[in-house]
Amino acid sequence: MKHVFITGGTGYIGKRLIPLLQQKDYMVTALVRNGSENKLPPGCNIIIANPFEAASFMKDIPADATFVQLLGVPHPGPKKKEQFKTIDLASAKASAIAALHAGVKHFVYVSVAQTPTGIMKDYQQCRAEGETTIRATTIPSTFIRPWYVIGPGHYWPLLFQPLFKILEWIPSTSAKAKALRIVYLNQMLNALLYAVEHAPANGVDIIEISDIRKMNKKLID
Repeated sequence: MKHVFITGGTGYIGKRLIPLLQQKDYMVTALVRNGSENKLPPGCNIIIANPFEAASFMKDIPADATFVQLLGVPHPGPKKKEQFKTIDLASAKASAIAALHAGVKHFVYVSVAQTPTGIMKDYQQCRAEGETTIRATTIPSTFIRPWYVIGPGHYWPLLFQPLFKILEWIPSTSAKAKALRIVYLNQMLNALLYAVEHAPANGVDIIEISDIRKMNKKLID
């Protein structure tokens, strides 16, 4: 049996990813805090623990599992600097420690595009620190780096698409505009499925926005 251990399974992406993993015959174990277990899709194993304390859940991670780290602040924005530190980064550090002690075979981390923007630098910095922490474990890992994921309830960035298209044609802004392109929910789910099924033999694989946008297979609405 193939095992996936996931944090953030009740979130926007996690609750859609779990059924897709189950369809591919993965046994999914989801870490949740007390009171959130009913928000998970049916059919997965549930571990109720503190995602910020590695000791509270490391014993529940199958040794041969792929660890998928999705836990983070919903709707990230410039005003959530402290939450990025106390939730995103803190949970990534705890997960890295737990995964190392459990002996997992592969760590999949949803990070963020690292192109300088000036408006989300705190978020980018925390995710970059998360990457550094995971690298230090030497667990074979995959980092997925989207910017903004478009899907149900998250369509407002489409209003800025015409502006970004113009910026892509201006030499001085072209590179940055292309580096911060939106990705669609189905593309992101495909990227996660690809990452789970293609663990690097060692080191780190990185899936950038340009790679995510190529993953267009229709999954769910």
